[in-house]
Order: sequence, then C-alpha cells, then structure tokens
Amino acid sequence: MTSFLHPGAQRPGGSNSNSPPPSQQHPPHPNYGNPNALADNLQSMNLNRPNYAAPRASPFGQPPPPISSAAPSPGHWAGSQPVARPGPSPLSMITRPMGGPPSRAPPGAFIGRPMGPAGSHPPPPSSLQSSVANHVGPSPRFPVSTGGSATMPTATGVGALPFATGMVSSTPLGATQAGPVSVGPPVASGPRFGPQVGVPPPTVTSSASAPSQVPTMPPFISGPPRTAMQTAPSFSSQPQPAMVPLPGSSFVAQPWQMRPGQIDQPPPGPGAVQPPRMYALPNQSMTSISHGMAPTGASSGGPSKIDPNQIPRPIPNSTVILHETRQGDQANPPPPATSDYIARDTGNCSPRYMRCTINQIPCTADLLATSGMQLALLVQPLALPHPSEAPIQVVDFGESGPVRCSRCKGYINPFMRFIDQGRKFICNLCGFTDETPRDYHCNLGPDGRRRDADGRPELCKGTVEFVASKEYMIREPMPAVYFFLIDVSMNAMQIGATAAACSAISQVISELPEGPRTLVGIATFDSAIHFYNLKRALQQPLMLIVPDIQDVYTPLQSDVIVPLSECRQHLELLLESIPTMFENNRIAESAFGAGIKAAFLAMKISGGKLLVFQSVLPSVGIGALSARDAEGRTNISAGEKETHKLLQPADKTLKTMAIEFAEYQVCVDVFLTTQSYIDIASISVVPQTTGGQVYYYQSFSALSDTAKLYNDLRWNITRPQGFEAVMRVRCSQGIQVQEYHGNFCKRIPTDIDLPAIDCDKAIMVSLKHDDKLPDGSEFAFQCALLYTTLYGQRRIRVTTLSLSVTSMLSSLFRVADLDAQFTCLLKQAAIGIPSTPLLQVREHAINTCINILLSYRKFCATVSSSGQLILPEALKLLPLYTLALLKSVGLQPDGKIDDRSIWVNFVSSISAPLAIPLVYPRMISVHDLKTNEDESMVPSSIPLSSEHLSDGGIYLLENGDDALIYVGAAVDSGILLQLFGASTVEEIPSQFVLQQYDNPLSKKLNEVVNEIRRQRCSYLRLRICKKGSPSGMLFFSQLVEDKNQGCMSYVEFLVHIHRQIQTRMS
Repeated sequence: MTSFLHPGAQRPGGSNSNSPPPSQQHPPHPNYGNPNALADNLQSMNLNRPNYAAPRASPFGQPPPPISSAAPSPGHWAGSQPVARPGPSPLSMITRPMGGPPSRAPPGAFIGRPMGPAGSHPPPPSSLQSSVANHVGPSPRFPVSTGGSATMPTATGVGALPFATGMVSSTPLGATQAGPVSVGPPVASGPRFGPQVGVPPPTVTSSASAPSQVPTMPPFISGPPRTAMQTAPSFSSQPQPAMVPLPGSSFVAQPWQMRPGQIDQPPPGPGAVQPPRMYALPNQSMTSISHGMAPTGASSGGPSKIDPNQIPRPIPNSTVILHETRQGDQANPPPPATSDYIARDTGNCSPRYMRCTINQIPCTADLLATSGMQLALLVQPLALPHPSEAPIQVVDFGESGPVRCSRCKGYINPFMRFIDQGRKFICNLCGFTDETPRDYHCNLGPDGRRRDADGRPELCKGTVEFVASKEYMIREPMPAVYFFLIDVSMNAMQIGATAAACSAISQVISELPEGPRTLVGIATFDSAIHFYNLKRALQQPLMLIVPDIQDVYTPLQSDVIVPLSECRQHLELLLESIPTMFENNRIAESAFGAGIKAAFLAMKISGGKLLVFQSVLPSVGIGALSARDAEGRTNISAGEKETHKLLQPADKTLKTMAIEFAEYQVCVDVFLTTQSYIDIASISVVPQTTGGQVYYYQSFSALSDTAKLYNDLRWNITRPQGFEAVMRVRCSQGIQVQEYHGNFCKRIPTDIDLPAIDCDKAIMVSLKHDDKLPDGSEFAFQCALLYTTLYGQRRIRVTTLSLSVTSMLSSLFRVADLDAQFTCLLKQAAIGIPSTPLLQVREHAINTCINILLSYRKFCATVSSSGQLILPEALKLLPLYTLALLKSVGLQPDGKIDDRSIWVNFVSSISAPLAIPLVYPRMISVHDLKTNEDESMVPSSIPLSSEHLSDGGIYLLENGDDALIYVGAAVDSGILLQLFGASTVEEIPSQFVLQQYDNPLSKKLNEVVNEIRRQRCSYLRLRICKKGSPSGMLFFSQLVEDKNQGCMSYVEFLVHIHRQIQTRMS
C-alpha cells in the first residue's frame, strides 16, 4: 500500500516528540553550525579551471562533435541548441564514404578532472588561474629508463657498487608556477592535465567534399612553453653514463642538470647495450647482517653491511617523456605508467589504453613459465589522454559499418596486410584472407602498403573510434539517467551524512546537462522507501511511501524519473527540505537492499546510474545483513583458516540482484558515510558487478568529509564515461584470453558486460598459450569496446597493440614492464584474499618475486659469485614493491574487516598509474617547501623510512586516495602558526581542514595539495598525525622501508630474498 504525504508532513511513527533532537545529543562542531552547508570560513580551491566564455560550459570545455552537417547532432534534440555534455575524450570526427582518404582535424580541448567548488562558494579574490604550461599528470616518482637496451639484459645488484641511474633532468616541460590557491572543501573545476591553450576546437570534415590528401601531423606539443624549448632528442638508443654518488651524498645519485625545456629520451629501444650493474650482498660465509638492526634499516658500518643509501629506490623525475609507440617497424617499450609522458600513436595504441606485462611475447608457454613472470594485459579503454596528445579520431563507415574479418570479427587495423593490389587483406589476428569491400579498395604503393594508409586513421593509428551502425544496436541508445537514493535513518541524520549528501547532490545538479535526454529521480529510505513525484504540474514534490520491504514495488510507472529540465525547481526544493523533514527521525533500521531494488524497478526500462548514500549496516528487508563481526575486526582466535570468510558476501541475495541490474544496464555507485562496521564485503558486490564503485568515508565527519563527498560525486558524474558497454579482447593465433578481472558482469565466456565504464576503470586480462609462436613474428592484441556516449551516440573504440615474439629469455627480462607486472601481482592478491587464507596470499606474493629473480640469476646473469644479488634492470624495484604489498592494508592480518574489504574492492579496478602509489606512497617534506618559481609544483619525494624524518619537521604522505600530514614534536612554533594557525602541536584540531593563510609557506602547501589532488584525480582527505598518538602510529606504519607491522625492513627483505635464491640454486 502506498501512502501519499507532502514532504512537510510528519510521518507516522517517524519521530518521537518526547525525544530530544539529534542536535542536543550530538552537538555540532562550533565551526560547522549547519551540517547541510559547507563551513563558511573555508575558502574555494581553483584547480586550473579553463576560462570558459559561457557562464556554464561543459565541464570538459566543448560541445559534442556533430556527426554530419545534414542532420541534427545526436547530442541534442531537433530545433534546439546543442547541449554541452560530459563524455569520453574529445574526438576529431571523420565522416566519409568508403572510398577516399580522410582529412584530419586538429586536436581540440582536452578532458580534465573537475575538482570543483560548491556553487555557492566563489574562488577567493587572491586565487589565480593556473597556466596551461604547468607540470601536469602523475608525478614521475619512479625511475625512467633513459639508457639503451641490451641484447643481454642489464643487471642491478645491491651492495658493492653504488646505485646508479641514467641521465635525468630536473626541469619539467614548460613548467610554470600557479598563483596562490586555497584548499577549502569547495573546490573549483579543473582538468587533470590543465587546459589546452592556443589550439582551435576540432573541426568536422566530410571527405565527400574534401580533397583527397594525406593530412599532416598536428603539432606534437601544444600550448606555449614557458621558456624556449630545445628540440626534443631523437628516439635513439644511445646508452647514458651512470653516476656514482660521493660519500655522504643523498639517498639517490644526483641527476645531471639538463638545459631548461630539454626532454628526457624515451626508454631504450632494442639493440643498444648498457653496462651491467651489480651490488654485492654479504656472503653467508661472511659476517651476516645483524637481525637486531635499527627499524630504519640504517647502515651500521663495516664491509659486511648494506648501505641503505645505495639500494634501489624510486627516483623522483620531473621531466616529460616523448614516447612513440612504434619505431622502425618495432614496438617501443612504454615509459613507466607513473611517469609523465606524451604518447604519439604511430601504429600501436598509447600505453594509457592498453599495456602488456612483457613487451615481447614468449614463443612458448615453457619459456614464460621459466621466466616466472605473468603474461597479461591492463586495459583502460577510456583513460584520460595527456593534453598534448592528438585526440582519438572517429571514423564513420556509414550503414555498412567498419571493415572486419569475416572469420574472427576482428576490426581493421594497421597490421592487417593487403595483397593482390589491395583487393584482399590478411587478418593479423586469425590469418584469414578476406575480400576487400569494393568501395574500400585502394592500390598498393611500392612498399606494399595502401597508398591512402597514412590518411586513414584505422590504417595508421593503434586507437580509433568507429561510429556503430544499426546492426550494433538492439534498442535506441539509452538516455542519461541519474537516480539518487539517500539513507535518512536516525544514525545518518545524527552524524550529518544525510545533510552532506543532499548538499552535494544539490550542487552537482548544476553540472548535469539540460535537455530531454537527461532524466533524474530521487528516493529516501530507512525502514521504508519514500519516492517523490517531481512532476512539474504539482505545487510541490509529493512523497510516496512504500512500506513493504520484502516484496518491493515502484508506486508510479512515470513521474518518478522525469527530465531534469522539468523538475529542477522541485528537485532543489526537495533536497533543501529532506534534512529538515527527517530531523527527528527515530527509525534506526536501514532497508538498503529493498531501496536499491525499488529504485531499479523505476529505472528498469531506461537503465542508468543509481547513486546510493548509505550510513548504517542494512538490517531489514531484502538482503538484510547482520553484524558478522561486531567490532569489525578479524577474530584472531579463530585462526587464519576462517578469517577470510568474513571477506566474502554474507549470502547470494545481493549478487543475484546485481546480475539482474547489469542485465538491464543499471550501474550502482555506493557512498558509505559511516562511523561503524557496515559489511563492505557484502555491499560491494552490487557496484562491482554493475561496473560501479564504492566510496568509503571511514569515521565520517561532517566537518572534514563533506568536501570530499561533494568532489567524489561531482567527478563520478562529470568524468568521461559510457553506458551499456560490451568489451572483448582478441588475440592472434597461439594465445587466448584466460580470464578477465575487474568491475563488470560476465554472462558469456568471451565478452564482459559493463552497464557503465569510465576513465578511471582498468580491467586485467590474463593470457595463456595454446600453441607455439614463430620466433620473430608479430603478435597482436585488440580490444573492442562497444558503448553509448553521454551524447547518445553508439561507438566502438578499437585499441590495437602488436608486439614481436622472442625465444630468448634475456629479451623478456629486458622489456618487462615493472608497473604492469606489479599491478597484476597486486590484483591477484586482491582476488585471493576473500577465498584463500591470508598466509598463503602473502607467500604467493613473495614466491612470485623470488621466482622471477631466481630465473634471471640462474639463466641470464653472467656473474657467478654467490655473494651477489643480481636484479634485472627493468625489475630492480620489484622487491621493494613486494615488501610494500605485504605491509599494505589488504594483507595485514590484524586490520579491520571493512578496511580490508574496501582495499580489495579498490584494487579490483585500479589502473597502473595508481597501483604503485597505493602500496608505496609518496612522502614529501612540508616545513622546508621552497616558494620560488623555479621549483617544480610538487617537491621531490623522500624514501619511506623514519631515518629521513626529523622531530622538527612536517611531512605529507599520500597514496592517491588518502593523505596524512605528520607533525613532529619539536616543530618551530612560527612554522606551525604559518601552516595551521596554531602555536603548538596540541592546538591543531584532530578534525583537520586545510586552510590558506596569508603567507608564502601556507600558499605553497595549498598549491602542492591541489596539484596532487589533480594528478591523482581524487580529492584526498587530509588527516593530522601527531607523534605518540594512534594517528602517529598510523603514519609510521606507512613507512614500508622500516621494520614494522611484524615485517622485515627493506634491507632485511633483500637479504631474505638473496638467501632464498642461494638456497634454491644450491
């Protein structure tokens, strides 16, 4: 039965007049008088916001590209102006008949990560717009190989010789300093890489009217540099000189200084030679390393000790790398995923979209097994490009659709070979010979390539997007639907979570595009579900209560989800009223499962995004959960064999619902604003199956977490994304896809269904041999993603990567991709945690590292001394990252169950650039920040060891999701006053909100924090850590090179690995 109530009416049984209001039970923070509003004393943050001329432009700075001048743009309705909508990366469009070569459009504005403020908080007057030439993208904290590659793999050892690196430059490409920027909870929108200036928007050219010509390559670097830039060095493979630090030098070799504007060379190409490097560890027959060494792993002197300053560590690097994906008809090994690089697509796709763990393919399964490495792909099809990269081009083949192989259905790509004067082509995936369509025929040149190959993106680019024809559609493209479901139970009201959610939604509404294709709906829930009729004809929204939470239904077939343009006023009024309507709610139960089921029934016809705000453990209705672990901690006495079961869903109810949601293209994102155990292991099944995401605000605080909640919601809605997607990876003959891993639903073996896919999601594709591959041949992988853009267009994004096959084990180690290898190791650990005892997961990670290094030492190293630990140059940091993984939240046996569950969920879709920072965070010193303009935006990181901390220092540590600020016990009171407005450490509040004060040091800290947030595409939550407190212990537990958390120090771990290798070799 449905009850009809106006929003202002009192709900039966919903309140108790004799009970004190929540504000009397939990007095709000003095600086946070109204939990529904952001603190008034917090300033706005302005993150490189583009100077849009229009008052409300698209968050990505450009309207949807039209497909044809003869018809209205699919992004808007007939008779109206185009509506700027967020969507995948801007694409230059090619519309043409099948016959002629296309013309090329210049790159346009590029998508960035909005980090915007609350609409009611304008930027402070002192806030300045940042320059386009800022150093942008993920900070290159890890070594970038600049020397040549070797026919025999180079090696790095530990102990005898100092740690050496290739030549690097400390001058970023066109680096400038941004103006002072503050970091209050409301933040201004801004792109991840900064806006692009000086480049015209993409033009649409129809090749039917354009002359046939081969387009020229657009400028490789766009935007005016700050200083005169030297010509980029050619992509050569000349070895670079190694450097030896003098005694007493810093923890890594100091880089050679390059001229301002000079750019690093790319990673080594095949054929060049680097000198081998080795470092001796003490032989077991010699004096062994003391196991009673300091936790910092400091050197205690003597010839038998390892100097911690000479062992491999990530090397800070602020230069921009220019990377050509293919060179000389061979694939170029990609730069590290954590580095700042500009990729030029010369046949292979950019490594942002697809990256292989080994950049040459082993010819047999036995060779791969001998190496100990894993063969897998990391696919991120909608990844954000660098602003200086050319946009992905869109090709329209008309009603016939793109050219495909008739046997394997692979798409046309640069590696399909045309024969018989262009009348036939051979598929590079299955080897089948097909007839070339008559209207696609072109004669071959003297080199055997089609004469129009350089003019057709599908024949010269590794990534291209095709307009899908009608045969790819089973229905009309779905509209953009956003349904908000808010927890209004007693606990959610008391902690301010409901007010924070309503405030965030009301501000995000202004970011949604107007028009009939954008539909919205809203519902609230406690022990019942409350829908709202937002029909314009009503004077105010009408509440519709559904009390049956076992057999739920939607009260109306229409008027629950309505066009935004028709209900904006009612929606804003309702969001303002909800915190007041339920202010005295005394219902503690939460019907999460019934709520999402009812919302799904309302969305079933259209599909779309369901955004749920949940604050307590779901206790009633469908999918009700119980406190399986009252304290949310592992039961140590139960033993390791049973602990992992608490990381599995409690039952199959929510999983069954999620599969049904995915079938009807409903994606669920869950925002957990909680202060207690909430069983993330069970709840996360829904977003993980539907292509969604879980946002976890541990110990939610209305003061410090409201800004993060708003920014997370805003980025979720405005980031590049697509709906109702299907993805498949195809391989050449000899290797097949073994399994997909990520956030999706899989109903058939070959494809994965993605109700939603966005720029942050990555999918791991594990591979296996089923035949021997010819040595020296080319092997191709192709990922095809069919999806609907937010413009309502059906597209196919095709990403192709071709690598050479080798029979040499040494070649595999030379071209191994450390970032991809470790990301796969990380994801495999996350997959095993819920189903395998933790001890076995930890042992598997250690054995994987040891087996790789053992294989290299046994079969590839030329030095026979048993006192040497030989590390392959490409994988020299693998032991450090493996140790960091063992000390991470997910692999700690004494961690909270919810903390481990959210870690597993986060890792399941993590991308390669964020995988290493998650376990090996970046730490910088704050007390000595340089404020001069010559310094890079983010200072160089320091090793994660307490040896590098001082009691009088302040340090910032961030892992891409959270940030800790450690304040030493003896910090100068003047520095404290400048940064925190407090003269002593004790005066700094535990619920900390970073503010900007009128001094250079405070402004610089705000700039650094803003830049890190922009690089990470995440509004990092800042927490203060003080020495001697639990927060201080949390900070020191992140120093993975120390001996802590029951694990070895980095030096001890290297010794352990070396002894294991010695034992196995003997």
